[in-house]
Amino acid sequence: MTEEIIIATPDSPAPEEPLKGAELIRREAALAPDKPGVYRMLGDDGEVLYVGKAKSLKKRVLQYAQGRFHTQRIARMVALTREMVLIRTDTEGEALLLEARLIKALKPRYNVLLRDDKMFAEILVRKDHEAPQITKHRGAHSIPGDYFGPFASTLAVNNTLDTLQKAFLLRTCTDNVYASRTRPCMLHQIKRCSAPCTGVISLEDYKNLVGQAHDFLRGKSRKVIERMSTDMMQASDNLDFESAAHLRDRVRALNHVAMSTSVDLNEEEADVFSVFAQGGGACVQAVFYRAGQNWGDRAYFPRVDSEDSEGTVLDAFLGQFYQDRQVPRLILVSHDLNEPDLMMEALSLKAGRKVQISKPMRGGKCEIVQHALNNAKSALGRRLAEHSAQSKLLQGVAEAFGLDAPPIRIEVYDNSHLGGTHAVGGMVVAGPEGFMKGQYRKFTIRDLDTKPGDDYAMMAEVFRRRFMRLIKEKDLPEGEKAFGKPDLVLVDGGQGQLDAVLGVMAELGMADVRIVGVAKGPDRDAGLERFFMPGRLPFMMEPKSPVLYYLQRLRDEAHRYAIGANRQKRDKAITQNPLDDIDGIGARRKRALLAAFGSGREVASARVEELQKVEGISAALAQKIYDFFHGEG
Repeated sequence: MTEEIIIATPDSPAPEEPLKGAELIRREAALAPDKPGVYRMLGDDGEVLYVGKAKSLKKRVLQYAQGRFHTQRIARMVALTREMVLIRTDTEGEALLLEARLIKALKPRYNVLLRDDKMFAEILVRKDHEAPQITKHRGAHSIPGDYFGPFASTLAVNNTLDTLQKAFLLRTCTDNVYASRTRPCMLHQIKRCSAPCTGVISLEDYKNLVGQAHDFLRGKSRKVIERMSTDMMQASDNLDFESAAHLRDRVRALNHVAMSTSVDLNEEEADVFSVFAQGGGACVQAVFYRAGQNWGDRAYFPRVDSEDSEGTVLDAFLGQFYQDRQVPRLILVSHDLNEPDLMMEALSLKAGRKVQISKPMRGGKCEIVQHALNNAKSALGRRLAEHSAQSKLLQGVAEAFGLDAPPIRIEVYDNSHLGGTHAVGGMVVAGPEGFMKGQYRKFTIRDLDTKPGDDYAMMAEVFRRRFMRLIKEKDLPEGEKAFGKPDLVLVDGGQGQLDAVLGVMAELGMADVRIVGVAKGPDRDAGLERFFMPGRLPFMMEPKSPVLYYLQRLRDEAHRYAIGANRQKRDKAITQNPLDDIDGIGARRKRALLAAFGSGREVASARVEELQKVEGISAALAQKIYDFFHGEG
């Protein structure tokens, strides 16, 4: 239970000069409750400067007004404070969870911030079908089934799925494909699926395979391997050498995974976090163990201050990391947390069971943490070196295009279509940290007045939609904006594309945005690109210039992204069946219609009387199908 308190003094006369900084905080502290909660410090225009938790809001807020023992960063934050918002909670553990949630949502300037916050991939064994499908999954657990993860990389998921296919022959096809099969697919032919779709294996036997896969993913790999080995020897004794060879291959696949990923964690599920800070940066190396198997690792680079200790970084990191992820029973860390008991209380509250946080000092667990720490040191060293090189490149970009400072946000645009069809625009974003893939966007060309293949009109539509949204969001708080304003915009194309987008920007009142056209060289040769800018003759850069190579990378990334979006639209159009758009046609009726007529085109040309003869198709539904294809539905 939380209660938001906005401190105000309506009975007091308004001062001539609004209170700010330490004076404002002192007044708020006098009115704050002596209860646990979360406080927000706001600056000009409502910008959220800092979010913190407190065992006592009154005592914690008062500390900021005393002016003692503050770092330079805290002193700057206090001086910028113009308003405070307090939220009271029942317990300090609830305050910690709420603090992490608000930091993640609002991204305050002065908090340690987890920036790379992608959803991890998982393996899902669905439970909403008679023959459970196994598939890769990201996002919320909204589909009924068993989820196994997290896997730190897509490669780790794909490798595990590949092993599961070899060992347990579970289907990976969608329900629609499953329902429409009349004979086993190629995966069955290469012994990657047991083909429950056509009855090659009974549903009961298939469920036994699913149970074995569950056991393996839950860490009972030895039990599964022993069972398969017994079945293999039995088949050999019965002279069924083909089955024995098949079981041998399955055992080999499982043994490879079990031997390469097993670790002595006493069959516990555990996450390992090692942090290393240096040179104003920090790296948190995360390693994930489930049922004694290493399911991958990932390096994170949270936004920190040079004065933050490793314990402070871990405190903030863990709270934000587990906001939308399952919490394991054991968390191993490389440094002591500032408030370990409070963190365990909060994570136990979130998980609904006891969570243990430990800093191992010796033994196998200590070696695992130390190995992760060594990886964190190496990753941060590479990061700092790359950041230094990136800073020089951005400085070179600023000099090349006459910017006052190195660009923080660069947007690059390209269009893609095939003969004017499936036209799509792509926007990629880059900055000091490299490509910002979470900010990429696709724009389906929707303007009916746009002539197919008119690249100028397509680029103008993309710019109009992107920057109209920016105008609509200008009054929103910084944390709620979908995009920021770019410092530099690169357009794939020459003077024609540049003139088209400059007209749009002038129309929207955003002519101050620096826009550059990048035209490919003769015969599309890299290194001979020409650059177009308003009020300046087209120019070229030195062919071996590092800045030119960097701009080529940006242009090529936009090109790759736009072509990929166009290919996705084409693939979707190819695989889409018109029967999918008819209400009342599910998987079984679709399968019956395709079996009766052979294709969607033949269904479209069938008469009502012919459609009625198909099992499951009533007279009313037959008329509905006929009308759909003949323009009356």
